[in-house]
Amino acid sequence: MPTLTPPQGCGTMQELRKQIDKLDRQLIELLVTRATYIDRASELKPGEGLPARIPERVEDVVQKVRSNSVDLGLDPDLAERLWRILIDWSIAREERVLGPS
Repeated sequence: MPTLTPPQGCGTMQELRKQIDKLDRQLIELLVTRATYIDRASELKPGEGLPARIPERVEDVVQKVRSNSVDLGLDPDLAERLWRILIDWSIAREERVLGPS
């Protein structure tokens, strides 16, 4: 991943926007990597008798995200909303392989 210039090191809006664009690409790359783990879960779950949606796991992930958000200085409500969308998308991706939960 390309190195980012710290926000304070950006002297113009053009420079700042370039860094935001780089960061956005890195975030997408991380989401793509996360999706490969979701695909692997789709392969492993049948052997363990697990459905795509496991409500306890969903809530565990959300609580970890909220806790990490607080630790790192991000609004935990925002993080939860984003992750619930990501989790729903991930479960739908698994259900294409496993069938509905």
